[in-house]
Amino acid sequence: MELTGYAGNILEIDLSTSSHRLIKLSPQFCRDYLGGIGFNARIVYDGVPVGADPLGEDNILVFSAGTMVGSTFPTASRTEASAKSPMTGLFGTSNSGMFFGAQLKNAGFDSLVLKGKAEAPVYLHIEDGTVEIKDAAGVWGKDSWETIDIMKKRYPGCEVASIGPAGENLVRFACIENSYFDAWARTGLGAVMGSKKLKAVVVRGNRGVKPSNAEKFIELSWKARKLIESSPFFAPFKSYGSMNAAMPYGNFKALNAHNFSQGCLPDWKENFARSKVEQYTRGHIACQSCIIACAHWVEIKEGKYKGLHMKDMEVTPTTSYGSGCGMSLEGSVKACEMSQRYGFDMVSAGGVVAMAIELYNRGILDRDYVGYELAFGDDDAILHLMDDIAHRRGVGEVLAEGVMRAARKFEGAESSAMHVKGLEIPMIDPRGRTSTWSFGILTNIRGGDHLRCRNPVENLRYNENKHRFGKERFGFDPKMYDALDMPESLKAKAIDLENDTTDIAVMSYWAENLINLFNSLGVCIRPPVEHRIGPTILAEAYTALTGLEMNADELMRAAERSWNLMKLFNLREGEKPEDSKFPRRFYEEEVGGRKLDEAQLQEVLQRYYQVRGWDADTGVPTAQKLAELGLNQFSQNGARP
Repeated sequence: MELTGYAGNILEIDLSTSSHRLIKLSPQFCRDYLGGIGFNARIVYDGVPVGADPLGEDNILVFSAGTMVGSTFPTASRTEASAKSPMTGLFGTSNSGMFFGAQLKNAGFDSLVLKGKAEAPVYLHIEDGTVEIKDAAGVWGKDSWETIDIMKKRYPGCEVASIGPAGENLVRFACIENSYFDAWARTGLGAVMGSKKLKAVVVRGNRGVKPSNAEKFIELSWKARKLIESSPFFAPFKSYGSMNAAMPYGNFKALNAHNFSQGCLPDWKENFARSKVEQYTRGHIACQSCIIACAHWVEIKEGKYKGLHMKDMEVTPTTSYGSGCGMSLEGSVKACEMSQRYGFDMVSAGGVVAMAIELYNRGILDRDYVGYELAFGDDDAILHLMDDIAHRRGVGEVLAEGVMRAARKFEGAESSAMHVKGLEIPMIDPRGRTSTWSFGILTNIRGGDHLRCRNPVENLRYNENKHRFGKERFGFDPKMYDALDMPESLKAKAIDLENDTTDIAVMSYWAENLINLFNSLGVCIRPPVEHRIGPTILAEAYTALTGLEMNADELMRAAERSWNLMKLFNLREGEKPEDSKFPRRFYEEEVGGRKLDEAQLQEVLQRYYQVRGWDADTGVPTAQKLAELGLNQFSQNGARP
């Protein structure tokens, strides 16, 4: 059977032998795993030996475009990159938009699998079915923007995935830059790429994407567009992007401030308000097929950083650097530029810097060791420290290992290491607001992160609820309940209209599977999309694009299948039940008059495990659940029988 919608090929390149081969996609593999994160889950599980060193030759790095990438479906631009994480030792994965995935498919490939390690720095040139492994001596040592400049001049119209000095120097939280405007940021995949001596992947092609039923697919694309535009979140996100989340979380004392020692800085609103964002932004940037254009183009026209222009005035840099480290707005923009050029994950970099400053304040680090003074709000010192980390210079050698490993080097430092499973925690402080979103930091497959579990009807206007750890306020008109594309039986369990609450355990199960579906198909998870687009229209669109008949339940089962497979990978690599806990600070210290109740939170976690069909005490998928998902060939501990 000829596959439509898909390119139809997995490209596997062995950098150790400078060889490559094609693997044809089968219709059954597509049905089982869809694309994007689904493909990566199975490829990484099968391709990474048990106990492999994440920075060793045995690790693999996989890029897979979402199924709908390259098509007309709105916001379908996302590509997933995955490997065993140098940060956590667990499943490492990150999602990015823009145009890389479309060009990968145009070149003839749905997935790119990178194995082995080159003897000397190389880059890949992939174009219309051809593969070249090229000498990268001329770009090794350059920052990511310089590398992208060179490649785009050399191959006009191409898209580039590249690493900067952080990836070359194996900084564990190094990211992979996706051209100038985006990145595969979290879990340290840039370090994996650097360990393989791979500087860049250049893709270009002209093959296009052919729908099975073009007329039906275009009709569904227009329908999806109208649904997204009808969301009450469409206009705010078109205007302010992800900064929409910052202000309400600041009001709830739920923003990371000074390494989670405060709920929100007293002057944060004044320094990072929407008016300030508007002061420095000049227009917007959109990914392929996007109608929202949520990213900002930033220009600083006066002061210390005059002439700086780039993409990003979003929630991650402003909270990681501005709130977490106390930097000025202008300093945060400069730190964001440095992160993009050097190739840093901004969440992890901000977490590492904030921990270092706290350790300095506690006397665990001193000026003799660091070489200069550290303080929250000292822009110059923070930028100096980031430069040291990127080049593994001085104290940067230790901090480049991430907060979990770095804290082990200094007596008494571990209480200042804000991470879950080895991955630094992002902006959300669960002490200020317990919700599906904050609970997801515990349940996330990749560790301390907030982007894989978000209630599709989360209401940022409310913080109060009757059952703080188990429920969150629904707070919407019943029309939102009626419009939610969710099985009625599960909807009734997840949302209690009479008491105006959402059950966090049940909603987390649904939200994780839903986002995993989006990441398999390559569709963006911004609220205007997640609130209006669900499995029903996605199933219709998938069928029209590929010719493979799939209903909503089958799509969600495929998403749940890959989520469980990633969990099995984590169990195989040593994840323990006790790893799913917040730092002790969250249970012992208050922000905004609140702290977490460990026992109550554990009860919610156990309920979540039960909803997932996992063992309530261990979080291990049961044999019954694995059989239900067609994963019988895998045992509950992740090993093959």
